Amino acid sequence: MPRSIESETFAADHVCHSNFQGSALKMEAVGATRIFQRSIVKRGLKYAHYYGDGDSKGFISVKDTYGKDSVTKYECIGHVRKRVGARLRKLKSKNKNLSGKGKLTDSFIDRLQNYYGIAVPSNVGNLSGLQQNVIAALFHCSSSVEKPMHGQCPIGKDSWCYYQRALFCGKKPNEKYKGLSNEVLNTIKPTYLELCTKELLTKCLHGKTQN
Repeated sequence: MPRSIESETFAADHVCHSNFQGSALKMEAVGATRIFQRSIVKRGLKYAHYYGDGDSKGFISVKDTYGKDSVTKYECIGHVRKRVGARLRKLKSKNKNLSGKGKLTDSFIDRLQNYYGIAVPSNVGNLSGLQQNVIAALFHCSSSVEKPMHGQCPIGKDSWCYYQRALFCGKKPNEKYKGLSNEVLNTIKPTYLELCTKELLTKCLHGKTQN
């Protein structure tokens, strides 16, 4: 698609003042360092928190800016949510018994990742509630008509659980999915529960992303 006259004019007149030479990974760390180091001189303040993904090189470069461990790292909830899908897909690729109809499908992984993502911003500042909800999400998604497992899901008309909403309204719950067998559920449970620890969830209680 051809660019507009305005775009062509801007491109012709623009002078890019490049201030970094190197890889994208190094740029993140260098950029974060510059921002934190100039905070006192230019802003008259110190940054107390850093929001990033699990292996952020940027945080390592700034955590001691104002003294040893003076900056606290919080997890970006967007990255943590995506980690659910990444971990389960990696497990599936290593365990062929998880592949196939009625097992650990991509649609199941996407749905579980979505419910995990709903739980985090819905429980800002509430560690016990957050942990209960993300664990409940696994059993919620694994439920079937023959084996409903919604006992840990939040109750009430505003619950994210369709089963509990139906019960609250006096209706017969309608299971929407076929769920997982006990064998598949028990296989994926340890991997999923690694993302439900209090240590990790404590860093997500802010409910924010790095964007």
